[in-house]
Amino acid sequence: MAKLQVYAGDGFEVTYDPGVCAHSGECARGLPDVFDPEAKPWIRAERAPAARIAEVVARCPSGALRFVARAVAAAAAPPARSTISLKPDGPLLLSGEFEIRAPDGTVLFAGQKAALCRCGHSATKPFCDSSHKRVGFKG
Repeated sequence: MAKLQVYAGDGFEVTYDPGVCAHSGECARGLPDVFDPEAKPWIRAERAPAARIAEVVARCPSGALRFVARAVAAAAAPPARSTISLKPDGPLLLSGEFEIRAPDGTVLFAGQKAALCRCGHSATKPFCDSSHKRVGFKG
């Protein structure tokens, strides 16, 4: 899996796990001045207030983006129940507190959100990489 990327802001960090990103574009649409896939670095956390960045990161359906306040040890509480939702013609969206394990028991991902591939074409299985759009997956 790709290495976790960390971007520092004033009193917070934004982490990005490219291995689980579903490339939904929620971040770039929500705050294009902060999240610009064409820029280097692509996340510029100093360009918006922490609260606004946290709001946009919370919309990330795959859990690839996470907001970590340095001053507050506890992150936002996960939903009381874990849920799995089907996105039309797209991935399974998981939310809640969970782990995804390999057949040997190795933890592949631990978090509160993930997008899992349903089309079978993702290069980052079991995670969605938006290949369903390229192959015209319906389901």
